Amino acid sequence: MDLTELGATIAGKQPVQAQLIAFGELTLTVGLSDLVGFVGFLKADPDCHFTSLVDITAIDHPADVKRFEVVYHFLSMYKNHRIRVKVAVGEADMVPSIIAVYPAANWFEREVFDMFGILFSGHPDLRRILTDYGFRGHPLRKDFPTTGYTEVRYDEVQKRVVYEPVKLVQEYRQFDFMSPWEGAQYILPGDEKKPA
Repeated sequence: MDLTELGATIAGKQPVQAQLIAFGELTLTVGLSDLVGFVGFLKADPDCHFTSLVDITAIDHPADVKRFEVVYHFLSMYKNHRIRVKVAVGEADMVPSIIAVYPAANWFEREVFDMFGILFSGHPDLRRILTDYGFRGHPLRKDFPTTGYTEVRYDEVQKRVVYEPVKLVQEYRQFDFMSPWEGAQYILPGDEKKPA
């Protein structure tokens, strides 16, 4: 079964909002309330048999009404297919956890929570997994400052970990990535030594 047939088969049995084939993968968009039943179908249906959850991540679109897209990647080793499932999520929405269907989702959902601040209802242990417990904010949101809020370092004098506000040791610089072969109109470092 090719991806077009697979997409048509799934859409005939489950509520699918949109589908797309790109880069050799089928991408399906489903509603938030349909998510758990949909992934359960993908795992159990003999035409699909997506028994491996590969990854869960998210995409931040700050200007959209539904700010986030939670993206699930599945693999069927039996059918040799990969599939991507997307769910649009508002900032105040809670995504139903799929741990009951795929126990491997546990740490993936914790990572998405930690990095994006997306909450998963029904998750047994939703706490930070990559950042410190006292960390403020969610680093992969597009409104997160590029320098962060606090700096963590080990202080040799105090013999302990110290939390301090971030201090930039130099101003942001403008980097010019134009090479000399592209016709820079100024003297590059080292060119002042070249004989005229």
